[in-house]
Amino acid sequence: MSILKVAKMGNPVLRTKARAIDPLAISSPAFQKLIDDMFETMAEYDGVGLAAPQVHEGLRLFTASLGMESRGDARELMAFINPEVQLVGSAREDDWEGCLSIPDIRGLVPRAREVRVRAYARSGERFELKATGFSARVIQHEFDHLEGILFFDRMKSLESLTFLQEYSRYWVNDEDEGD
Repeated sequence: MSILKVAKMGNPVLRTKARAIDPLAISSPAFQKLIDDMFETMAEYDGVGLAAPQVHEGLRLFTASLGMESRGDARELMAFINPEVQLVGSAREDDWEGCLSIPDIRGLVPRAREVRVRAYARSGERFELKATGFSARVIQHEFDHLEGILFFDRMKSLESLTFLQEYSRYWVNDEDEGD
């Protein structure tokens, strides 16, 4: 496995809509290696999600480490191939987001509280997943990358933009420090 170079804001790959993956290509060794490399890259940079455009691949693929409510605090590494995301209900929530392609910056982003996603798994099988809270936020953030959207584009106002050091100093409260 390899740690991949992460595209930074300003690279056109981050603003280009990613192309669908032929389901027959999912089982190829090269595509499976890309998934493994994305998991390793995500872990190396302490990320909870990573989209293929962020590693210079304009493909409809993202990886994520999601909390599985049925297993308590356990996290599961998942690949979402050709995902379709549907917002569930009208509940929205503002929360802080960062991005490996925009290092050391945080901002308040409104997101749906709950989503339903249909995608191919790395096995090539279709699956459907309902996610809430932080997992729903991660899915929406990574799906946006496949559409050429950065979290700045979703912010109501740029007033909350802050460097990570200042975020830690002024915005993180005692309840957030364990996350």
